[in-house]
Amino acid sequence: MARILIAGCGDVGTTLGLALNAAGHAVWGLKRHPGDLPPGLQPLAADLTDSATLNALPPGLDAVVYTAAAADFSKVDYEAVYIAGVRNLLAALKRTGQHPLRLLFTSSTSVYAQHHGEWVDEDSPAEAKGFSGRCIRLGEQLLWDSGWPAVAVRFGGIYGPGRTRLIDSVREGSAIRPAGPPLYTNRIHRDDCARVLEHLLDLSDPERLYLAVDDDPAPLAEVLGWLAEQLGVPEPPLATQPALKPGAETRRNPALRLRASKRCSNARLRASGFTFRYPGYREGYGALLTVNR
Repeated sequence: MARILIAGCGDVGTTLGLALNAAGHAVWGLKRHPGDLPPGLQPLAADLTDSATLNALPPGLDAVVYTAAAADFSKVDYEAVYIAGVRNLLAALKRTGQHPLRLLFTSSTSVYAQHHGEWVDEDSPAEAKGFSGRCIRLGEQLLWDSGWPAVAVRFGGIYGPGRTRLIDSVREGSAIRPAGPPLYTNRIHRDDCARVLEHLLDLSDPERLYLAVDDDPAPLAEVLGWLAEQLGVPEPPLATQPALKPGAETRRNPALRLRASKRCSNARLRASGFTFRYPGYREGYGALLTVNR
């Protein structure tokens, strides 16, 4: 039985924690307000951005999984979670005499600047221009520089239960197919996110970096058209002009954040022995549509 801390235990962390607990491990879920954690996860009230709250970590941790996410899409929030939060947790582990055998960090494919449909893998340059990718990339490096065995997992867009924005936009008629060259998108189902992390915790000698996306980096227009067909609604209209280039980042205008058109390869993850429950958007969204019809 391993002793595992999930720091920033939100949706993905909770899904992972339940699987680890079912496998016989002792699991702690760290978050500001852990009262909503399900049975099987031991609650740990702490704030990763406040080092003073991190003095009561469970002793003898075998592994730490950093799954925290920024509360808002702002430079301040990203710096707080992916830089200050990582530093604070690493300092707390050292301060409390911990010797974890593995650290996992949930990163993002937003660390890549490629946006012309290029294929990228773990060896591709990760030189994001926006604050979000830069902050996450710094968080990766902090883990790698910690002196403990650390693995960063760059996830594509996560969807699943409670993450149905794309389905909802097609159903409500607010979705728009981008004009111009194909806008490639990369995604992974929430359940496969947790399964990837569990797989890498169990792997005897993992690489320090993995891309975690499904087998099908698909043009957004194709995905929207397929969803419309499944829902029995009109295909989303085509935008009147090509999509905007990467640049300004704002949650209120998603078009500005969808310009990172690239195709991510999961070959390294596949070669490690991982198999997907939802290998493509049709399987993943199909399962969600079955539940939510």
